Order: sequence, then structure tokens, then C-alpha cells
Amino acid sequence: MTSELGNNTNPGNHAREGSNANLLLIGVGVGAAIGVAVALTRRKRDRWYAAKQVTRRVADRTGDLAAASKDIVGSLKIIYNESCKVVEEASELWSRGRKLAGV
Repeated sequence: MTSELGNNTNPGNHAREGSNANLLLIGVGVGAAIGVAVALTRRKRDRWYAAKQVTRRVADRTGDLAAASKDIVGSLKIIYNESCKVVEEASELWSRGRKLAGV
């Protein structure tokens, strides 16, 4: 059925136009969502990104870091004590050498 102006007045055709419009809107929405997702995954990372990652890794491993630093401090104590002994022995040798030399 057509009216005098040539417009299509068949009620079945109006439903198709609405479903086509809905499909178009759904397609636009899906395309926009994909575009946003791609843009978010390919964004440039700022300068502080690496620094933030390092601090997160350090924060995650604070227990390991504390244990390692405790071991290092223990080793430093041993090295210090042994070096004190070496210095004392060297000073004794020096004084013996001076006595032998008559100075």
C-alpha cells in the first residue's frame, strides 16, 4: 500500500527500519568499544611507569630484601672483626721490627 505522496505505509516495513536502526546502533557501539580497548592496550607508558614497577616489586619482596640485608650486615661484622685482628697483628709486627732495628 502506498499513499498519494508515494510513501510506503505498509506496517511491516516500519518494523524493519527500526531493526535496521537498532543493528546500526549496536554495530556503532561494538565498534566504539573495540576502538577504546585497542587504544587502551597500545597507549604509551609515561616515564614513571618503570619506577612504579620497581617500587611494586621491591614492596612485594620486602621480606626477602630484609633477610638478604641481614646476611650482608652479618658478613660485614665478620669482615670488620677480622680486619681489626689483621691491623692489631700488623701493629705488633711493626713494633717488633722497630725493636729489632733499634729504633
